[in-house]
Amino acid sequence: MLNNVKREIPKTIPGFGDVIPFKGVWQHMPMIHTAPVSLVPSGKGTVKKLHSIEQALDACELKDGMTVSFHHHLRNGDGVLNQVMEAIDARGLKDIHVAASSLFPVHAPLVSLMEKGTVTRITANYMLGPVAEAISNGKLTYPVVMQTHGGRARAIEVGDLSVDVAFIAAPACDLAGNLNGVEGPSACGSLGYAVPDAHYAKRVVAVTDHLVPYPANPIEISQEWVDFIVEVDSIGDPEGIVSGSTRLTRDPLGLNIARKAAQAIEASGLLVDGFSFQTGAGGVSLAVAAYVREIMRQKKIKGSFASGGITGYMVDMLEEGLFRSLLDVQCFDLQAVNSYKQNPAHQFMSASMYGNPHNRGAVVNQLDVMILGATEIDTDFNVNVTTGSTGIIMGGSGGHSDTAAGSKLAIVTTQLLRGRLPIIRDKVTTVTTPGESVDLLVTERGIAVNPRRKDLEEKLNEAGIPTTSIHQLKQMAEERAGTPDPVAFEERIVGVVEYRDGTVIDVIRQQKQHFK
Repeated sequence: MLNNVKREIPKTIPGFGDVIPFKGVWQHMPMIHTAPVSLVPSGKGTVKKLHSIEQALDACELKDGMTVSFHHHLRNGDGVLNQVMEAIDARGLKDIHVAASSLFPVHAPLVSLMEKGTVTRITANYMLGPVAEAISNGKLTYPVVMQTHGGRARAIEVGDLSVDVAFIAAPACDLAGNLNGVEGPSACGSLGYAVPDAHYAKRVVAVTDHLVPYPANPIEISQEWVDFIVEVDSIGDPEGIVSGSTRLTRDPLGLNIARKAAQAIEASGLLVDGFSFQTGAGGVSLAVAAYVREIMRQKKIKGSFASGGITGYMVDMLEEGLFRSLLDVQCFDLQAVNSYKQNPAHQFMSASMYGNPHNRGAVVNQLDVMILGATEIDTDFNVNVTTGSTGIIMGGSGGHSDTAAGSKLAIVTTQLLRGRLPIIRDKVTTVTTPGESVDLLVTERGIAVNPRRKDLEEKLNEAGIPTTSIHQLKQMAEERAGTPDPVAFEERIVGVVEYRDGTVIDVIRQQKQHFK
């Protein structure tokens, strides 16, 4: 089948099933009924605390072929997934489906479990490191399913992703199962990605290294959703939540791109009182925020909210009075963790509240401006943040597609070249976010407006901001670095890229040179 972004998609994929092809950003909007919620009665005197993860596996009656889920708020410092999977492997279980909101280099032990058949399926929103490389090279039995943050919440809530046992890394937990992310030695902040798992999994196990007296304060996930509690020595290293750059770039090219993006935001007419904003944690994205911050100061603009994964830079803007509130699904650094704990204007949101396209209204739909990155972008404005140009998985949508779809102005910021390779292609290697939801490309050599947004192009021109076409930017890049050779792929599909609505926007095939 040929889907809406002109990708050939099989009608059925082994290990995935029948395919609904991507039809357009807002075209697949069926009436949704949520999956049944499994509630197990807990009477007077019930003891939820167990002695070990092994005992929890017994209590949950974990068997071959079941699905276990994990959240990624500790990011590259997470210790729970590895501990649980080691216990599962020790009892010889096979064909386990790991549904992790994201995977990082710390999760490298999964590779050997894939090779021996302990783990045969993985679903994730983002992955980086040895697990991603192993999947790209064909070591997982069935194709990995790559979702968005909002898409994962949707899939769990409607039963497309049915979780047998959810293991929730709980920085603080009481003996009834009330838990939060702001107390204890492994405090990581908001636990927004764990909420759908807690509500819809058949069994829920809180794994903690910090038991507190009843009741925990505050309560993010309540006792009504938690079946069992296991205390371990450590759930991970909170320093590991700082994965990648969370500092403003000092690179002149990056600063030039950020300044252009901020000027475009101002010219769009959206930067007024009530302005809402989200940006990533990368250096250029934070530099855009810095320029926007200066404009807001000068014009005395008070924004409504900033959202997403929150950094210390967003916390500074909140404390300065530039925003009324922060809506936080996860914290990107320890300053954000402390703010979330102390400041009532720094508010919690679940993954579903953040980006689920099939609920009664996600926060992304309230966004004015979103700053996006790109591994590649093509002349139709389709963006790849899932694979490198070689086809190796090195990321994933996360909230990329969710925020692009919901925001009034979605801006991609990138240099024209990365590692001597042009970023703009005729066709991206993998489509993560469809071009119809991307409005603007800002590079060091110019700004290209999506032809769908003639209104935006007119506003930029009226403000004296020159624009060019994405084809001209592509030509500039190729004049400097040449045209890259295409990568050869086998027919074997190693990954399925779901759009946020559950349709398939692309597939990832295995490289020829890695096929065995």
